[in-house]
Amino acid sequence: MNAPSERIPVEDRGVLRFITAGSVDDGKSTLIGRLLYEAKGIFADQLAAVSRATNRRSAGAALDLSLLTDGLEAEREQGITIDIAYRYFATPVRKFIIADAPGHEQYTRNMVTGASTADAAIILIDATRVGDDGLLQQTRRHSAIAKLLGIRHIVVAVNKIDLLDYDAATFERIRALYGDLATRLGLQNIHYVPVSALAGDNVVHVSARTPWYRGPSLLALLEDLDAGRNDTHLPLRFPVQSVIRANGSSTDDFRGYAGQVWTGALRRGQRIRIVPGGEIATVAEIHTFDGALEVAGAGRSVTVRLDRDVDVSRGAILIDADDEPRLESRFDADLCWLDRTPLDARRKYWLRHGTKTVHARVSAINDRLDLQTLSAHSTADTLAMNDIGSVTITAQQPILCDAYSQSPATGAFVLIDAVTNQTAAAGMIRA
Repeated sequence: MNAPSERIPVEDRGVLRFITAGSVDDGKSTLIGRLLYEAKGIFADQLAAVSRATNRRSAGAALDLSLLTDGLEAEREQGITIDIAYRYFATPVRKFIIADAPGHEQYTRNMVTGASTADAAIILIDATRVGDDGLLQQTRRHSAIAKLLGIRHIVVAVNKIDLLDYDAATFERIRALYGDLATRLGLQNIHYVPVSALAGDNVVHVSARTPWYRGPSLLALLEDLDAGRNDTHLPLRFPVQSVIRANGSSTDDFRGYAGQVWTGALRRGQRIRIVPGGEIATVAEIHTFDGALEVAGAGRSVTVRLDRDVDVSRGAILIDADDEPRLESRFDADLCWLDRTPLDARRKYWLRHGTKTVHARVSAINDRLDLQTLSAHSTADTLAMNDIGSVTITAQQPILCDAYSQSPATGAFVLIDAVTNQTAAAGMIRA
């Protein structure tokens, strides 16, 4: 479909976080630069800096809008995107946070980082590079990652349509190819827009050069998408970041537990359970820098004081007393392997889940996703950098296992190599 079924009232729209993804040279940085430029999201000094950088590369050349996000010197020298670049802008309708992700396969881990907090993904496809072999592998890889990370809106921007004389048949062919990919991956909420990042067609304003396209411009579509999920309706999850003590030798000593409410809501007077351990206590006070609260919703950083002293330390999670959490030391998960050193089942890793860190190992590799055929190979004995696979993990201590599909905030974790301290993989707990 090309537009949401119903328009969201302006007063209900929140900040939309989105990422650009796709293969190398599909035009991701140029598209974001065009979007910022035409939406008046660039300061005068930024524009002047981009103009100078463009002239250094080629005197008299047209303004290179990709330089708005390619801020590293190595990126500008090579004409590629290496690291995630975040940009912020607003229209009269809503605010946006953009993550411009690299297209090169070796920087897939950077794309995973940017996509982990995104509400929407713009998958760019270079219309001139879609031949008889179909979509490029990196387009398939990024789409598979978008599915794993639970990104709810996929916007397929068919770029460089100007180089094909705005051919409607090419757009429809690419739309059919991606529709087949989306069906096989299980992606939903797909939107298609033909664009020219270089010329500006259908980026901010609908172009007269594509009379066959009846949908909105890219910016209008982004303005209409619903923002992030409301985590307040999920079960309470409050990971303890640190324990705050004051007047420890006094009879009125203060002991508080600082952290951020990941999901659900924390209320004064609420009975809570400490995981692990299972101790029950009542929330006596909720403190912030600005004063006490009656209720702290998802995303709020607070300090909690309980009605009695219990054993609570960093890594513990406060949940509702009536909740029955899933505590497991062995569980299945999907992994995006990020380390240059392949997965070794004999190797020890640190598993970091929220504020808790435990020793763990990958006890089984159940399958590896073949990004060419989108089939799972059950005979895989390792995962190399940028591979996606399903594994079984055995942790030294039980952790609270919420399924990522139901609660991304508490269903995600990272694996860290215990020897090199390199981040080895991003993981998502399966249902």
